Amino acid sequence: MIVRDGWGENPYPEWDHANAVKLAKTPVADELMAKYPNVLIHTSGEDVGLPAGVMGNSEVGHQNIGAGRIVDQEVMRITRAIRDESFFSNEVLLESIEHVKKTGGTLHLLGLMSDGRVHSDLDHAIAIVELVRRSGLDSEKFAVHAITDGRDTSPTGGKAYVEKIEAAMKEKGVGHIATVIGRFYAMDRDLRWERVEATYDMMTK
Repeated sequence: MIVRDGWGENPYPEWDHANAVKLAKTPVADELMAKYPNVLIHTSGEDVGLPAGVMGNSEVGHQNIGAGRIVDQEVMRITRAIRDESFFSNEVLLESIEHVKKTGGTLHLLGLMSDGRVHSDLDHAIAIVELVRRSGLDSEKFAVHAITDGRDTSPTGGKAYVEKIEAAMKEKGVGHIATVIGRFYAMDRDLRWERVEATYDMMTK
């Protein structure tokens, strides 16, 4: 088996002038296509276990090829659980809420608030808001710590996502925004402690 990363088929002739594969001389590929049976497959969205509209990547592609079937990624497994309502009977989530009820504490939701669907899906956060509503937890005992994106989504789109989760909480009558910070700080991956420290201090002081 030979895997060629980045080699694809564009079904839109109007883009042939910008299609590197079409513009290149590919005698070996041309011969293989003419000589052997072949078929096109979708490599994005739910066809490879990702949300609709999300393009595939090397890891996802190899998982599906190796398994010989559609392998739902974590983000899609959560989405399917929300669709079939099993999300709302998840024992671990319900136990967390019950613990908060018994101890009189606050349930904290910390996460990336965006629909970039690389590290997060805003619909999942909204589903947690619905779960809290169904649980009957005191509305003041649910705090959301929003991390804005700006990398997998527009650098200026954070406000809109925070407003969406805030609107969901208002509609369902539970929770409040406790903190907001960008992923540049909260999700630093360059070993810059001063960035993570700003996030930590914001939540603990």
